[in-house]
Amino acid sequence: MFTGIILGQGMVISKQPSGGGMTFTIEADFDLTDPEEGESISTNGVCLTAKNISGRRFSVDVSPESLSRTNLGSLAGGQVVNLERALRLSDRLGGHMVSGHVDATSRITERRPEGDFVVFSFEVPEGLSKYIIEKGSIAVDGISLTVNSCDNKSFSVAIIPHTLDVTILGSRNKGDTVNLEVDLIGKYVEKLLSTKTTDGEKQETGINAAFLADKGFLK
Repeated sequence: MFTGIILGQGMVISKQPSGGGMTFTIEADFDLTDPEEGESISTNGVCLTAKNISGRRFSVDVSPESLSRTNLGSLAGGQVVNLERALRLSDRLGGHMVSGHVDATSRITERRPEGDFVVFSFEVPEGLSKYIIEKGSIAVDGISLTVNSCDNKSFSVAIIPHTLDVTILGSRNKGDTVNLEVDLIGKYVEKLLSTKTTDGEKQETGINAAFLADKGFLK
């Protein structure tokens, strides 16, 4: 689990095929204090397992599924990625709960300066618009961001100077592809409210519109 607060950046040192997937070697721009073989590390928002840790350098295996669902497959040697080490229970939760399980990729449709800030607009992938709400949270390449505005086809975020400096968003431009992870709370709520099937028969869950109205959540 992660918070979407990027710890630093990493450079792709090498990329090679491995067991149907790919193995990346990455060098972080920060010290990997108390590193543990097998720990989770978010790479452009993708939860990966670090191995062969030596100094600031480590390797990760990326499965075919992750390559097909994220922008990691398009990375090349020398490119830079966002990095975040896994959340500890004693850490501050400065962003929001990010699982590192990317939902889809998206394309930047606009980059517009507003004073010291930059406003980015992104395409909304099919099926995700219901999870993106105004002033809600979303992870873009692993960065916890607040949605400024949204509709069924696009959403926008305003990026502060600090985020532009310490993440790869500062170098992103119109047409670039990013990883998206929507707020997982919305998906759990949808699951609780959905109709489930038991032995071929539809069965309503205990939470529905009538239940919410009875408890005072709906008027």
